[in-house]
Amino acid sequence: MSIKYSKLFLFALASSLCLVIFYSKLKDVAHSQRDLTEIPLVKIAILRKPTAIVITPVRKKFISPNKLSPLRISESFRNYIPKNSAFWNRKLHSLLRHYDVAENETREDPRSRFRCQPESFERLQTNIQDVKSYPLLYGDFLKGMECRDPQILIDQPGKCALEREEDQIFLLFAIKSTPKHFERRQAIRETWGREGSYYNGVQVRTVFLLGRSSVDDPSLDKLVALESQHFQDLLVWDFQDSFFNLTLKEHVFFKWMLDRCPRISFVFKGDDDVFANTQAILNNLQSLDPAQASLLYTGQIIEQAIPLRDPKIKYYVPQSFYEGPYPPYAAGGGFLFSGNLIPSLYHVSFYIPFFPIDDVYTGMCFKALGISPVKHNGFRTFDIREQDRENACVHQDLLLVHQRNPQQTMRLWRNMHSSMLAC
Repeated sequence: MSIKYSKLFLFALASSLCLVIFYSKLKDVAHSQRDLTEIPLVKIAILRKPTAIVITPVRKKFISPNKLSPLRISESFRNYIPKNSAFWNRKLHSLLRHYDVAENETREDPRSRFRCQPESFERLQTNIQDVKSYPLLYGDFLKGMECRDPQILIDQPGKCALEREEDQIFLLFAIKSTPKHFERRQAIRETWGREGSYYNGVQVRTVFLLGRSSVDDPSLDKLVALESQHFQDLLVWDFQDSFFNLTLKEHVFFKWMLDRCPRISFVFKGDDDVFANTQAILNNLQSLDPAQASLLYTGQIIEQAIPLRDPKIKYYVPQSFYEGPYPPYAAGGGFLFSGNLIPSLYHVSFYIPFFPIDDVYTGMCFKALGISPVKHNGFRTFDIREQDRENACVHQDLLLVHQRNPQQTMRLWRNMHSSMLAC
């Protein structure tokens, strides 16, 4: 073979090898991408920023509540919240008058009254004379009080699907989280928030409730999208995830439940830094008689609470915004309620203005329905004695403790389920 043809042969051979390597790598990439993206009922969509990639649901037919459930707002709630000059009080009693007119005459759908048109500062100042003295985040909350229907960016439409139509999920863990709290979510997934079939065949599911990253935080949209694709347990809405938006998160969660999980028996709603004893919760729920089970609202109950007026603290409520006591309510770290109450809770929330403290707001909704919270000593949202916090035996009879970091959660769960544990 001549030198010329030898060179051509070597060049062709080298080119062939390069192509083989290229296509094998391309195949590997394709397989890895398919593993990440072949999730039922989701697709990748690009939001306003080119870098903000999240998962949005593909349109799928489902039963949506075109008509709100029948509603009666209790007289005790009407009388409990005083009529005075505070902004929130005036707003509440105005909505209650609309409810009375709607019930007696027009039967107007309350959802039609809310359009997301942020309040102008001038209008707020007309209604709240000292609004300039409010903390900055309060101003953002006040401007958005009418915005009740943000777009859902990441959905889990098949979360409550079961093989047989007559089956239903017994317990749904609905955990309030934020985009940057991945480690907390992962600790829950690996311990008390595990999905599946538990003792006696009861089905448990878990979702994490999120908004968008704060404007002061780096965007985590891509990471959240990948996390959702892998675990399929994130619900993300298009609003800033902040303390003052937790009430909005509550409202949109009620709507999601109606759309996606209308036949849940019980809901556990809590924070992502609690430790829950799943089996103890299931045992407690299975021991309830039908009357208790249908009207359940239980946890660690806060009674005789009043607004805190120190502007330096997290739970500050200005006097010109709200005046009066708070109704008894279950502490927001973690509580349980009946799934069949979701339609009524969603309906009544249209007649109760958003309040900047979400567990107080939830207590208001239940009181408006005439349902009183029931104290359960197994809920310790203000923690237990320091010397008992690592004691697995102490936790066996508790339903919830607050607060625990991911490492404490993993360690406590492991010790509670150790074959060597002797209590």
